[in-house]
Amino acid sequence: MKPSNALYENSKVFLSETFGFIAILPLGLLINRFLPVLEIRSFNVSIVFAFLMALTIIRILMDLCRPVVMPATLLLMALLIFNQFSKGYTLENAVHDYRNWVTGSWNTRDQKEISSLNVMPDLWGDSRSELADTLRSKANFQDPLVRNFSVKHSLESFDEAFDKYHQVARELSLFKYINSHFKYVPDPKDNEYYATPKETIQNGLGGDCDDHALLMGSCMESIGAQTRVVIIKDHMYPELFVGSKADFQVFQEAVRTLFADQHVDKIYYHTHNGEYWVNLDYSATYPGGPYLNNEVYLVANL
Repeated sequence: MKPSNALYENSKVFLSETFGFIAILPLGLLINRFLPVLEIRSFNVSIVFAFLMALTIIRILMDLCRPVVMPATLLLMALLIFNQFSKGYTLENAVHDYRNWVTGSWNTRDQKEISSLNVMPDLWGDSRSELADTLRSKANFQDPLVRNFSVKHSLESFDEAFDKYHQVARELSLFKYINSHFKYVPDPKDNEYYATPKETIQNGLGGDCDDHALLMGSCMESIGAQTRVVIIKDHMYPELFVGSKADFQVFQEAVRTLFADQHVDKIYYHTHNGEYWVNLDYSATYPGGPYLNNEVYLVANL
């Protein structure tokens, strides 16, 4: 083999190995979210299987794509150089997005993708159906006090952004007020108490996680939004229906812009049948903050 050919072949191998190494971490973390939890002495064995599967997939792709790795690399470099001068998507943007993707995936590595079974609680026994009915009966978003409270605080912040973000600006203003004023107060010992939104407003925005979920969800509903409550292990939180992927992109831009002081790196959400639902938990300082865990027991639309 001639020296130039050897250099070319070695370059292809180096580039394909580099790209493979870069792809293994996010792919392994993604696969892990779809695997069942398997622990041995508190060690998460499923993540090991996930990375072995990722390694296998990457190895196969590297062998298949190696002949085109050089042209693809040159094309990518040319595109990034062009974007550098045209202020488009640059290498710096790519590195930033990759870092956020990996960091976000690592922070949620033990959170499993929500099962489609969990969005149809009525199929899963009387206890879940009864709980869903109880939550809906408490969420009286048509109460005048709840409606007036919600309208007032939906106008309190981000009014200047209404022309650009419309309803989203109102929803984010309402979220900001509730989550900046809500204070945690536990239920009576050994007694689960579900406060109505009216009660929570009258007591000064105090309560536990289910009281917050019902308050936030009902207030959002009273200004035209669609919400649901999600019950997970040891916790309950509300989610806001955002819409399609395009709607989610607009919502994400609004959050990053209007909550810029929170340095938002990632918006946390669940998606099902192309519909996006965003976390509105009181533990989050911005809409779409991190989930506490993803061991979902029940999802109930309000």
